Amino acid sequence: MDDASRELVRRPVMSPDGPVALRFSVLGPVRAWRGDEALASGSPQQRGLLAALLLRGGRTATAAELIDALWGDEPPSQGLAAIRTYASRLRKILGPDVLVSESGGYAIRGLPDGALDLSTAQDLAERAERARANGEPGRASDLLRRALALWDGEALPGVPGPYAENQRVRLEEWRLQLIEFCLDMELEQGHHAEAVSELTALTVAHPMREQLRELLMLALYRSGRQAEALAVYADTRRLLADELGLNPRPALAELQRRILQADPALAQPSAPQPESAVVPVRPAQLPATVPDFTGRAAYVEELGEALASANGQVMVVSALSGIAGVGKTTLAVHVAHQARREFPDGQLYVDLQGLPATRTEPETVLGSFLRALGTPESAIPDSLEDRAALYRSVLDGRRVLVLLDNAYDAAQVRPLLPGTEGCAALITARGHLGDLAGARLVDVGVLSPEEALELFTRIVGHERVAGERAAALDVVAACGFLPLAIRIAASRLAVRRTWTVSVLAAKLADERRRLDELQAGDLAVKATFELAHGQLEPAQARAFRLLGLADGPDISLPAAAAVLGLPQEDTEELLESLVDTSLVESPAPGRYRYHDLLRLYARARAERDEQLPGERAAALSRLLDFYLATAAGVYALERPGDRLIEHLEPTAGDGLVFTARAEALDWLFGEARALLSAAHQAVDTGELRKAADLLLATRDLAESGSEFKRYESAVTALRGAAAAAGDERTEGRTRTALAHLHSLTGRFGEADHEAREAVRLGGSAGDSWTMGDALNSRGVIAVHQNRHEDAEAHLSRAVAYFRALGDRPGEAGVLCNLSRVHLATGRTASAIALARQGIEIHDAMGSSVRGANGRYALALALTRSGELDLASNCLHEALGVFREGRQKLWEGMSLFRLAEVDLAARRPAQAAVNAETALITLGGIGGEWHRANVLTVLGHALSELGQTRRAVVSWSEALDVYERLHAPEAEAVRTLLLDGHPDRTYSLA
Repeated sequence: MDDASRELVRRPVMSPDGPVALRFSVLGPVRAWRGDEALASGSPQQRGLLAALLLRGGRTATAAELIDALWGDEPPSQGLAAIRTYASRLRKILGPDVLVSESGGYAIRGLPDGALDLSTAQDLAERAERARANGEPGRASDLLRRALALWDGEALPGVPGPYAENQRVRLEEWRLQLIEFCLDMELEQGHHAEAVSELTALTVAHPMREQLRELLMLALYRSGRQAEALAVYADTRRLLADELGLNPRPALAELQRRILQADPALAQPSAPQPESAVVPVRPAQLPATVPDFTGRAAYVEELGEALASANGQVMVVSALSGIAGVGKTTLAVHVAHQARREFPDGQLYVDLQGLPATRTEPETVLGSFLRALGTPESAIPDSLEDRAALYRSVLDGRRVLVLLDNAYDAAQVRPLLPGTEGCAALITARGHLGDLAGARLVDVGVLSPEEALELFTRIVGHERVAGERAAALDVVAACGFLPLAIRIAASRLAVRRTWTVSVLAAKLADERRRLDELQAGDLAVKATFELAHGQLEPAQARAFRLLGLADGPDISLPAAAAVLGLPQEDTEELLESLVDTSLVESPAPGRYRYHDLLRLYARARAERDEQLPGERAAALSRLLDFYLATAAGVYALERPGDRLIEHLEPTAGDGLVFTARAEALDWLFGEARALLSAAHQAVDTGELRKAADLLLATRDLAESGSEFKRYESAVTALRGAAAAAGDERTEGRTRTALAHLHSLTGRFGEADHEAREAVRLGGSAGDSWTMGDALNSRGVIAVHQNRHEDAEAHLSRAVAYFRALGDRPGEAGVLCNLSRVHLATGRTASAIALARQGIEIHDAMGSSVRGANGRYALALALTRSGELDLASNCLHEALGVFREGRQKLWEGMSLFRLAEVDLAARRPAQAAVNAETALITLGGIGGEWHRANVLTVLGHALSELGQTRRAVVSWSEALDVYERLHAPEAEAVRTLLLDGHPDRTYSLA
């Protein structure tokens, strides 16, 4: 039972006289509590009487009914006396006002909501039904999970009598219906992959429930596992025919037909379509709206509702801000046109020319507005204060919309705001007008990819885009989904009939030329950015240019301080001022990012500024130092005693210091893309050694699987650069990192090549750490390739290197790998001993992650020796550490090994659940080889459960992978399929 559900049942029951604190449970053992004190409920028959009364919901049960409930057709001779005795005892426990006697029977009365777990579950189920009817599947599933959590095993266990037996059956059927309802709602939310393992276990436990089979088919199909979905149907049809002589129900057969036809409606859950808002449109003095206005539905709705509320209320002010070219004016004009009916007395517009040198003075605007409102020239006063007062007087009693475009700051805007109810002002500005009291601040972002493509298509023409959709998406992405850039690019293409969309995409692909390409007539993205940059103070401009040099999606405040070489407080002040000008965005507190085109502009400015050439390299060097120093600290905290830290390049600056493991991991995974981008960028800056060491210190990012491809891309680029530079030390380190990556994904041939080269380069460069690590990798690879003699030789050399370095964790890791060699060569006892020796070292050093790796290795040996409970305990302990350390790859592999243990222990249902969970956990992590291994085990589990067709599908998918990889495991799986998938006991290979 989860905490929320317990609270529903366990909170004190209140009465007018104060807390009574009685509560009861029947969804499990029959129990009663007063507050936190458990009350004695007596003998089984006495509990049966209590349950019978509780389940009647306050209705009276006669003595005859209670005798029949407890004993059925064979009541004892003293049955009535027994009933009275049980009732008397319960009354003493519960109180005379709770268990009452009337009309020759008994009833439990006066229980408020929440006193009985069954009533709470019924209430939650009813609320879930209402949530479903309201189109809220997420809320429905949450409520149902809370209801299901109230069950504590079987309902009414140990309670005798036919009534209790009937209620057990009824409540179990209702529980299953709630589970089906809940899973149906979760599939509606798109949680199909997560539902597969639960549904697999449920169909094993309840093979005749066709609704569960139908949900499993749908979940498998939506997870891209069509063959397995069809296999479920085939297994169901065979089971029903063999056991009952029946065919599947029509709904199940119809689902099979739709899967066979790949019905598009099955692919995704249905979702209610939002009603489109209807906003009246009537132009007035406003500039014309653009005919190809696209998207912005959420902004239009929000601003339209705000303007519609102006009538009868204090003046409404909405201030739109955003980077140059994002379409603030276009959006404001469009919204103003749609809201025109709300302001029948007129709409005023002015371009405030929001630059320091050219901005329009408020008194000039007020004079223009007063004349537009019918004020004679002779009646317009001279001073700003008098004009503002007259302006507000003229607007009194009118409903007027004022659009103030391109404002410089709040001081320019304040005199121009109407002061009476019924009026409203829309303002656009590049900077945030946070000091404009009472204004609704709206930060306008770029278009969504779909909106951007639609705008591009409207300008260029559908016929030119239809055949080159991918190229069109490349164009709008190169434009950063910025409306001005898209309009310029589309306009250039529209007047060049000989160009294709692909030609334009190719021109924009060159980042160094992109801003030059984005100009047409008097429109130019670069010119727009120049205006904004020209308003910056020197310190702001320097920060804008230098921070734009760093690759990565965003940058943290401490990293930005390293780039600028300033204290964090000064850096934050500069960055927040850039946010206020909309040149930089702040997606979260303490994090900053550029729009793609603004980043290109910042870099271009940095490169052509004569004062910056040396400073550019120094800024990126400070950033790399910061990342390496901090990552090294995280690595040391995660792997106490590991000597890698002593073999990293020294840094000129300090990094962050963490004392808590969770905080350190938050930083590592939160900064993952920035770290890998910095390492990759070092290929261009030439700081190869620090970059390679940064990748070694952040190996957890590769093993977690979350950033595997980016990690591989960075290390591959550094390997090439190091080779070209003749840097043997760096090349050796990148090759040992690549060997580890290839090994994790089952590419053992490539892995061995990289490790062999790393050994050669490490020896030539005198890099003992690389020698030890690469030899360890060669040993692991040889184990997987069944070259056991080579494996033992490599690992023995690796142990020697790590011992010479005094690297105890490195030595322990190699000992655990040697355990795998001994296991593969039949030396199970020594395999167990070696793994335990490695674990002892890791535990002594306080390295929980490396200790978990050791327990994983020990579990393999224990499984082979038949010590299955110990093996399971080791894997569960490792699993907890891997989950805490966010190591998704090793989490998935631990679940896979648990499935193997379950098969060896003849627990095929649990094996199937663990294998399914492993598939979900691994996802695309760890490569196809690991997935094929899990599919093979899943096939064995399904075969032993009698789901032979699904087993064949799993084995067939595994065989396809093994054959593509030329893996030796293919032969065993091929034999399974050729033998007709016999019902055989799974054996550990």
